[in-house]
Amino acid sequence: MLKSVLNNIVAVFVIVIVLAIILPLNRIFNGALIDFLLMVNISLSIVILLLTMYIKKPLEFSLFPTVLLVTTVFRLALNVSTTRGILSSGYAGQVVKTFGEFVMAGDPVVGFIIFVIIVLVNMLVITKGSERVSEVAARFTLDAMPGKQMAIDADLNAGTIDEHEAIARRSEIQQEADFFGAMDGATKFVKGDATLSIVTSLINLIGGAALGAMRGIPLGEVLQQYSLATVGDGLASQIPALLVSTATGMVVTRTSSRQGTFNEDIIHQFTQNANAILITGLVVFGLMFIPGFPKPIMFIISAALILFAVLQMQRKRREAVDVMGGVGALAGGDEASPPGGDDSSPAESDYYRNIDNIYKILPIEQIEMEFGYSLLHLVDERSGGNTIERVVVFRKQFAMEMGMVFPSVRMRNNPEINPNQYLIKIKGEEVARGEILVDHYLAIDNGDVTSPVDGIDTVEPAFGIPARWISEDKKVMADVAGYTLIDPVSVMITHLSEVIKTHCYEILTRQDVNTMVGNIKAANPTLVEDLIPNVIGIGYLQKVLAMLLKEGVPVRDLETILETLADNAGMLKDIDVTVEYVRQALRRTITRRFTESGTLRSVALDPALEDLIIRNIKRVERGGSMLNLDPETTQAIISATSDMADRFREMLPYVIVITSAIVRVYFKKLIEPHIPDVVVLSYQEIEGPTVIQSLATITIPMER
Repeated sequence: MLKSVLNNIVAVFVIVIVLAIILPLNRIFNGALIDFLLMVNISLSIVILLLTMYIKKPLEFSLFPTVLLVTTVFRLALNVSTTRGILSSGYAGQVVKTFGEFVMAGDPVVGFIIFVIIVLVNMLVITKGSERVSEVAARFTLDAMPGKQMAIDADLNAGTIDEHEAIARRSEIQQEADFFGAMDGATKFVKGDATLSIVTSLINLIGGAALGAMRGIPLGEVLQQYSLATVGDGLASQIPALLVSTATGMVVTRTSSRQGTFNEDIIHQFTQNANAILITGLVVFGLMFIPGFPKPIMFIISAALILFAVLQMQRKRREAVDVMGGVGALAGGDEASPPGGDDSSPAESDYYRNIDNIYKILPIEQIEMEFGYSLLHLVDERSGGNTIERVVVFRKQFAMEMGMVFPSVRMRNNPEINPNQYLIKIKGEEVARGEILVDHYLAIDNGDVTSPVDGIDTVEPAFGIPARWISEDKKVMADVAGYTLIDPVSVMITHLSEVIKTHCYEILTRQDVNTMVGNIKAANPTLVEDLIPNVIGIGYLQKVLAMLLKEGVPVRDLETILETLADNAGMLKDIDVTVEYVRQALRRTITRRFTESGTLRSVALDPALEDLIIRNIKRVERGGSMLNLDPETTQAIISATSDMADRFREMLPYVIVITSAIVRVYFKKLIEPHIPDVVVLSYQEIEGPTVIQSLATITIPMER
């Protein structure tokens, strides 16, 4: 019932707007109706301004372009009605008269100048700026649509979002484009309204004065009467116009917020840097000693700023202490009820509760990052840190590249390490650590540096490249000198990404594989049902995928992997041979990953060395095979390969050794514990058109 009444009120309101242009509202109820509508106009404008301050993103007020049109027409209709009253009788209602008397204060010239200034501020500053922002936002939004659509498709294919979320995100992108496109046109209404207000004011003043003179009214009285009415009418329309223009500017300049409304955002962002407020208070205090300044007022302002800054600093210190104490809270959790129910004694209840809490802290995280105290603000989003956001972006990129979604990264503080250090753990054990300076940039010399810049020498943690930390005041100098500059968060994210690429095969669980198979089953149920679990189990498939990931082979094409396993079902007993067949089926993926511009630059294996390896392959009793070389030969092969890798490591993105298919897996197993970064490929894994460029040959002395 209420909804129907509201709908009818809106319809009646639109009709009243149209009728206001035609009917002489100033004559109805002795001008009371026009007074009522003018106050409705002002109230509606205030409501619109407040609504724009309490939205978190522009799409929450998606009807704003239409509202802007309706309110503009409403103001124009009232303007026409008040102009009719001014020209006919010099009176357009009590609201117009009050505005004129209040602003003019007995001086028509001053009142009119103030009115003109208000109109120009609205038209040249607020409206003009809103129009430009709307135009740019509409253009950028439309240009970004294809990229956003591709990102949604990529997330959907990687399994990071489902179909419903993809549909919702596509709909939001379309609504965003429609909204900013409509705003680009709607701002023209506000600009036209401001222009017309100046025209109608001139008509009211000049036309009213002319009509008054024709009626024999003295010139002084004419100017007083019509200037009062003109200024009052202009203010009655321009104050709502100014409010709506401000609301327009707030909508088009408002970005989507994670914190909250405009009020919450402005409080958060203005108070997050207490040092700026403290310095401002000190500056105001210093200005107080300049002769002529009002000392009591400036002292009050200075004291308020300094006190506020001190309170903010104390609050941040308390939050930092809370964060450092959060590790224990994260390890605890809610207390569980004892198995005995309500009949348990207090001692039994405490016993079972403690046991439950112990079990809750036993599970380990797959991936963890621990930070020293100085690095916490890089992680805390409330302090402007974007580490979590960067990890989320890398997680999606890794899923697109490798076909595996690694688990969320647990981030926590560690008060026991150096304040500038961070640790990376896999399954609870440390695998890497690094140290960064938060107020510096990591500068790397790629050979293009013309003049060295002073800094703190260090080693880039991800790749072990010599580098140095450059302070922010030397950033421009280092950039001009030819250094590659990396910010602290990028240093950590790069290090984390390399660690995950190296250890991803360890964190691939059977549950992950089961989820991946479920996605394939939705598109190709016959393949999955024929293969799993009748031919292989999830555990076997997990081992195959882990072996591929360990050597940097993406597993995104899971359907081809399953097809290959099904085609070679008779050879599944030897998993090494099975993986070789899978690799050959993925040759297009492997070729794309390790070649540059259709050329594979690699190191070959001496045919005599290949024959030696083949002669020493031994079968084992439980199926499979192994390489059985004497220690001297093994050491000679490892040394020769290591020397060759050292020659080309700085020259090539990957050091690749290419062998025959039967030798590849045994050679890789032989050198992997000692030279894990060397990629070993077989000729059968290279796509046909690829050019294989042999840079050198690995050989060892042979006994004749």
